[in-house]
Amino acid sequence: MHLGKVMVVFGTRPEAIKMAPVIKELKKVKDINTIVCVTAQHREMLDQVLTLFKIKPDYDLDLMKEKQDLFTITAGVLGGMKTILEKEQPDLVLVHGDTTTTFAAALAAFYLRIPVGHVEAGLRTRNKYSPFPEEINRTLTGRLAELHFAPTDTSRDNLLAESTAQFKIWVTGNTVIDALLDTVRDDYSFAPELAEIDLHKRILLVTTHRRENWGEPMRQIYQALIDLVDEFPDVEVVFPVHKNPVVRDIALEMLGQKERFHLIEPLDYEPFANLMNRCYLVLTDSGGLQEEAPSLGKPVLVLRDTTERPEAVQAGTVKLTGTNRQRIYQAAYTLLSDPAAYEKMARAINPYGDGKAARRIAKVATDFLYVRVGAS
Repeated sequence: MHLGKVMVVFGTRPEAIKMAPVIKELKKVKDINTIVCVTAQHREMLDQVLTLFKIKPDYDLDLMKEKQDLFTITAGVLGGMKTILEKEQPDLVLVHGDTTTTFAAALAAFYLRIPVGHVEAGLRTRNKYSPFPEEINRTLTGRLAELHFAPTDTSRDNLLAESTAQFKIWVTGNTVIDALLDTVRDDYSFAPELAEIDLHKRILLVTTHRRENWGEPMRQIYQALIDLVDEFPDVEVVFPVHKNPVVRDIALEMLGQKERFHLIEPLDYEPFANLMNRCYLVLTDSGGLQEEAPSLGKPVLVLRDTTERPEAVQAGTVKLTGTNRQRIYQAAYTLLSDPAAYEKMARAINPYGDGKAARRIAKVATDFLYVRVGAS
């Protein structure tokens, strides 16, 4: 029995990482035709993930443009997806998480009355400007979706609070854990560009990129890092610097000439995941790292005032510091000087699943298509 077509749509590196296990599981189902469409909202960072996970897109909108803004991306995805969806007429469109690609692709599918499945559904801060624009992208996608794949019970409860029907929600765990466990190896050999990093030292792995942290908040973050390196001679900072000039200019100005700071180009997912496995502590304003690092027993300090992943805070695997220099310094100082505090965070149970989320999502999608075929 031919069950129909599932189209998987994503646009950025984090989405590609999290959707790769879903694509892999869907392609195991012989009665489903799985179509992959990328918008390439971030071209270079996306391509290396496609190569790593051996994903060959059927469609590529190639939207990446210099100095693109949210208006350009939204219009590009909406128009591009209209053409593709009208041609393929999929029975289900799967989108992921929180980016502008997610919302615009879901909206295009809705306009054509095609059901949408939302992977990593239900993450909320209840502050529409933090994170921006992800919070609203997620919320609007949630109103458009027919199937909601919530990573945790907390995410499910958020959806229920918005009057999402319970029978449309599945708690699956987070697919990023599936991808991570398939990528990290204890015997991984790093490339020569990382040779200067002394992995016997305590490595602070740092990432910053969020719009709400541009400007003075980033300066506060970087000054706290300087304070920490000055305080602890056995600490080195590894900072894959985001391509955005707003981030890069401040990072180079403040940290470029500092000893024991390694400002490197953004890493491909495989070396980054394995570097995370070897680091001591993660400081980030990213969303995904709040889920990934605890799976490897690495405490995470979140350089934001809010998080859409409160279950991680509750579980004790991450701590919110905001962007205040002193608060960041004190939180990191405690973990660097108090072994008991470090072990408490490192050993806390990660709430984001067991590495079988993609299998559960593929099963629900298959069942959904089976019912549609039977009803047609």
